[in-house]
Amino acid sequence: MSRRVGESLLRGVIEGAGRLWGQAQERRPLPADLLESEDAYLAVFDAPGVRASDVQVRYTDGELFVRLDRAREHREGFEMRAPGRGLALDGRVALPEDARVDPDGATATLTTDGALRVELPKADEPTGESIHISAETATDVGESETATSGVDTENEG
Repeated sequence: MSRRVGESLLRGVIEGAGRLWGQAQERRPLPADLLESEDAYLAVFDAPGVRASDVQVRYTDGELFVRLDRAREHREGFEMRAPGRGLALDGRVALPEDARVDPDGATATLTTDGALRVELPKADEPTGESIHISAETATDVGESETATSGVDTENEG
């Protein structure tokens, strides 16, 4: 009897800790590196285990926004006891104030090492556009397959 009570209490503690850890991770912003070359800006986000369908990328008013929504499939016949592998993270990176980019030429690529690379080509004139960028999934460094979702451009103004 006391063993069952102890196991039940332990299971409750483990489930609660799993939920708290997941919530803490989701509240933390997704860190990003911003790099610059002569002709483009490159933002790199950590995205391990994420599929192209889990990624939303948007560029608006000098800022790049990323959302990762990773759900985990469960085996049939099993009940979820401690959720913790799903993931919902948001990240953003601001480009320099004088940055002029062409969001229509932007690409987003998932690499095999678990990074999301978003490249925004530089432009001579600011465009003032918002754009949703579809992610591509990398099969090998340098090789990629376009995801099923297309590019959805929103023009402002």
